[in-house]
Amino acid sequence: MKQPASGQVHERITAIADTSYPAYIVRGEEKRLMIDSGVNLLAPRYLASLQELLGEAGELDYLFLTHSHYDHVGSADYLKRHLPGLKIGAHERAAALVQKPSALETMNALSTSHVDLLEHNTDAEDLTMQPFEIDIHLKQGDEIDLGGLTCRVYETPGHTRDSLAYYIPEIGALFPGDACGVLLTDRESTLQVAFVASYQAYVDSLELLIALEPKLVCLAHNWMLTQEDATEFLQRSLAETFRYRELIDAYLDAANGDPEDAINEMVRAEYGAKAPTSQPRAAHMANLTAQFRHIAAVRAE
Repeated sequence: MKQPASGQVHERITAIADTSYPAYIVRGEEKRLMIDSGVNLLAPRYLASLQELLGEAGELDYLFLTHSHYDHVGSADYLKRHLPGLKIGAHERAAALVQKPSALETMNALSTSHVDLLEHNTDAEDLTMQPFEIDIHLKQGDEIDLGGLTCRVYETPGHTRDSLAYYIPEIGALFPGDACGVLLTDRESTLQVAFVASYQAYVDSLELLIALEPKLVCLAHNWMLTQEDATEFLQRSLAETFRYRELIDAYLDAANGDPEDAINEMVRAEYGAKAPTSQPRAAHMANLTAQFRHIAAVRAE
């Protein structure tokens, strides 16, 4: 089954805030874990949702980030300031990035395009992302005991070099971040391939996630999938990644290997005036540019 990432998706898992940028709350018998923290403009809504779900938002023990893009870490520093006991976990690469003023400046600039989310900041707070500490450096093989549930950490460095996926084996629940692409909400359920750092690592990561045979896939944007739909989605994501690589190769061939010319032609031919993406256009174009330049470099080796 495929359903919007909203509300209770399992007796132990609830998706809070905005469907486009859900944060998943995993409730163990002893600890509570939040996965990802969306766009900074949603910070007050995340906090209010936590208070509604957990009674006292201070009962949240962990916030684990799948990677350091602005639409996954945006509310982390806000929540850390409002929940003094909260421990944030992420890859060590992300730990350095969220302390870097230039990186945060870019993230804040991208966040301003989400004007539709301003309505959630009813008190007109300053939600600018500030540098914050990562308390737990997570890596491949780490296991965090939540009480009756275990959060296993897998490194999936194809989307970004600091990408992590989280798996709860007791209930077969997978939280892949963007490691298996973004399933959009258009009529055709377009699957947007999301390798940015490394095509081969992205393929390897997908194969790793497929091998887990999850019963529940909680995507970082828009959807959650169960049973056969979860399996079909991961397989489809791998097949779409191969197809997308062939498409990039075709445009590079036509442009005599020039990635900039290839990008311009692909945008004109495939997308027209509006790219099929849930991202701001600037963020989408940055990712597209990284993809083409990466494949061009791989071809030149």
